[in-house]
Amino acid sequence: MTILDKLPENSGFIICGHGSRAKIAEQEFSLLATGLRSRYPEIQIEYGFLEYSSPNIHMALDRLLEKGVKNIYAVPGMLFRATHAENDIPSVLTTYMEKHPGLTISYGRELGLHDEMILAFQHRILEALDLDELPPAGELYDTMLVVVGRGTSVASANAEASKLTRIVAENMGFGWCETVYSGVTFPSVGRGLEMALKLGFKKIVVAPYFLFSGRLIGRINAYVEKVAAENPEVSFTMADYLRDQAHVINTFVARIEETVSPTSANSNLLESFQSRLESGEVSIHHHHAEFQPDHRHDHSHDHSHSHSHSHQPYRHIAHPHGPRTMIDENVCCCFMSQFPQAVIDEERKLRGETVPPALTPQCQAGD
Repeated sequence: MTILDKLPENSGFIICGHGSRAKIAEQEFSLLATGLRSRYPEIQIEYGFLEYSSPNIHMALDRLLEKGVKNIYAVPGMLFRATHAENDIPSVLTTYMEKHPGLTISYGRELGLHDEMILAFQHRILEALDLDELPPAGELYDTMLVVVGRGTSVASANAEASKLTRIVAENMGFGWCETVYSGVTFPSVGRGLEMALKLGFKKIVVAPYFLFSGRLIGRINAYVEKVAAENPEVSFTMADYLRDQAHVINTFVARIEETVSPTSANSNLLESFQSRLESGEVSIHHHHAEFQPDHRHDHSHDHSHSHSHSHQPYRHIAHPHGPRTMIDENVCCCFMSQFPQAVIDEERKLRGETVPPALTPQCQAGD
């Protein structure tokens, strides 16, 4: 049983969307409410839009009020925090609450880069590649990932799309990744794909990070089809958008739970570390910054020292465009120890080296 199963009877939810002139977007947004209702049939759940679509947020709030709801928990059905989530929706909710004494409306966070949203996005990409689970390291090194974000005038929201691209590219092990946008920022989808082709990858996955269909999805598909037709030697794979994928519904549940029972974010990194240490998530590592009088020695004259720091094993240590390109260039020995000998030999062969360098890579105090 979760906190949502124990809410008072006069509680209800509303998910707030922007709205679209495309009817399909309106219909697909309603599926989110349907998914939530299936999980919490005893709770009143509505959805509403800022503009273009019906019902609007005001109408959805009216429905909740008519059903006796006095405590409303609202969350923005938006991927990233921009003007609509930060200003427009709160303005509507505040105005409505002021006109209805005794009504309480609590407002939550946008979907953001919640772990469940990342899983939802990866699920769509796996579907497009006809895979059931994350592939082993190396399987997608010959493939490029191009993520299409909405694109706004808010730089931080655009940056979140780029962050998503990097997370997914590392999780799935793509050979390269780029982020393009369909909205009011750069690079645009068409120009971004043109630039991506110059990298020489023969397999490109295009994945739109959108909740619903609409004119923009149609435009993205048209760009991909055009570029694919002009470059028949490149294989393009188009992933589906998110819709009411199970992990998306999970994210809405998580955001509503946060709204019902808010907790202050732990901004104290030391307290956070100590908490994770107690739970066994991390362990103590001694670093060069610590004064250890019993083990002092001069690193500059001893390249084979027993160092006191470590790096977590990196799944893509052998990535063709990653750390292997720096082998024998004073890469920290913690990383060097992770390279299979075959990778080391292959890199040296590519450089025409038959004899390894005389100096053994030493630990870098600042890495």
